[in-house]
Amino acid sequence: MGRPVVHWELMSKDPAGVSDFYAKLFGWKVTYHPEINYRIVETGAKGEMPGINGGIVQPDREGPWPGNMLFYILVDDLGAYREKIVAAGGKIHVEEQEVPGMGTLSLFTDPEGRMNGLWKAAERAARKPAKKAAAKKAAKKKKK
Repeated sequence: MGRPVVHWELMSKDPAGVSDFYAKLFGWKVTYHPEINYRIVETGAKGEMPGINGGIVQPDREGPWPGNMLFYILVDDLGAYREKIVAAGGKIHVEEQEVPGMGTLSLFTDPEGRMNGLWKAAERAARKPAKKAAAKKAAKKKKK
């Protein structure tokens, strides 16, 4: 049995600026808690693929520290969000790449160079588990 991702955390040299970048881009609610020097991020995801929340923190010591991580953000229009990313100071590294039967992704970096991804899920009918699709195809061949 796998373990789900339940939280993410970005370590940043400029937590306020990075928080503003993601809040403006995706409409996330970022709440600063000065007593712990931590920003709680609520993504507000709803629907079929609910998202997870996370946090943004500035490490209390100089590096090296793990400042990069990759997570994917569900969007409805990859092209529109790529434009928003560039306008907000980010950079696109992969325009669009299909993951057959699952969806399409784009990869970008934020203003600090942190790589992240955009994800657009395939239509529900196209997202068949590989084993079921293969079994169905084999059954069709047998009938012929």
